[in-house]
Amino acid sequence: MSISNNALSGALAAQAALNTASQNIANLQTKGYTRQGVLLAAIGPGGNVGSAGSGVEVSSLLRFSDAYKSQQMWRAASDLGLRSQTQPYLTQLERVMGDDRSSLSAGIDEFFKALNAAGVDPTSTPLRQQVVTAADSMSQHFNSIYNVTANQLLSVQQQRSAILPKLNESLHNIAALNATIGGASATGTNTSALVDQRDQEIDKLASMVAIEVNEKPDGSRSVSLKGGQPLVDGSLAGTLAFDATMTTPTLKLTFATTSFTLDDSKLGGQLGGLGDFQLNTLLPLQKSISDIAEQMSTKINDQLRLGIDANGQPGVDLLVFNPTSATGLLQIASGIKANDLAFSADGTPGDSRNLQLLIAIKGQNVTLASVGTVLLGDADTQLVGKLAIDSQQNKALLNTATTIRQQAEDDWKSTSGVNEDEEAVSLIEYQRMYQANMKAVAVANSLFDATLQMFG
Repeated sequence: MSISNNALSGALAAQAALNTASQNIANLQTKGYTRQGVLLAAIGPGGNVGSAGSGVEVSSLLRFSDAYKSQQMWRAASDLGLRSQTQPYLTQLERVMGDDRSSLSAGIDEFFKALNAAGVDPTSTPLRQQVVTAADSMSQHFNSIYNVTANQLLSVQQQRSAILPKLNESLHNIAALNATIGGASATGTNTSALVDQRDQEIDKLASMVAIEVNEKPDGSRSVSLKGGQPLVDGSLAGTLAFDATMTTPTLKLTFATTSFTLDDSKLGGQLGGLGDFQLNTLLPLQKSISDIAEQMSTKINDQLRLGIDANGQPGVDLLVFNPTSATGLLQIASGIKANDLAFSADGTPGDSRNLQLLIAIKGQNVTLASVGTVLLGDADTQLVGKLAIDSQQNKALLNTATTIRQQAEDDWKSTSGVNEDEEAVSLIEYQRMYQANMKAVAVANSLFDATLQMFG
């Protein structure tokens, strides 16, 4: 009977191992699936595990996971999310602002070339008209590029708002899975599939914000931001939302009865990447474009007012700067005509002294939010150069983040992923184990029959 019992326990253990191997093979292509196994232990004579005598049993189901590798993968997801969200915006700005025909430099150069051309004959109406036309064209260059930044700002804000519902959903899913896993563990149910779901939700969350994850004794996981603010604790989840009641929309985290004000430019992940791009790249660039338009128009208008036009009248403004206008940041003055341009210093026909002072404005300084004090003629080049550096730096960091994420996934798969060849070997080994134990059962039955015949 002991032979039969031993063999039956071995057959049952082999069957459990075969079931686990077949489960692994079935999920070979399932994203986020963690391979499982069985831990076999000998049963002692008194039913004690760990000593030989009474067969074998499955002491526990194994889940092949490495907490360190999972943490590395989640950190890599945050870095990749941070860099990937901003690159399309940087590429667009770099392309638009660096275009030889549509750039701010092209518009400014065209305007000052028209002024230089007018110096040949300051009384020529066609040459004076060309200055007005060039001023209008320069205004359109400013308005076009400023509108690109305004549209990007709107897009960034929409993207940030679109991320929050997904982020909050992941938080609540993690909390719900914590509760489900805790309940299932208490009844001895295999929770590996539930833990996989929770890990996938954490990975999704990590791509949106940088997080810290801690394993708790009850099998649940607590999740917090890098700054320590709690996102999930047990079955309790926080909620993130923008407070639109404030002058500048501010991101707030509500957890239980506590509210936290967050700096979304420092959150990491997709949300942090967008916040950082808006605060440290887009808004300073937009302000610098506005600074050029404002300071250049002020210098030109002030100089024109010091001169005399072709009709012997004091000069009037050529450009109108209005950052709140629906028609554009910069416009030429309404009704301005060629003869209204005050090129003369004293009204003498052919005098161009004030025109020469207008031309000299291109070599004067302007102060910009993002690059400091530069020459007007070099201002756009400085902005484009800084933008190119930022874009190339982000591209390099994006490539690095992509590589690190891929390496982290490969490291995770080396421990938790299903290996087709390895599982095939396991199937063969446990099949042989099952068959050998069934042969032992057959031998035990044969011996039992022989024993009965002795007393027959």
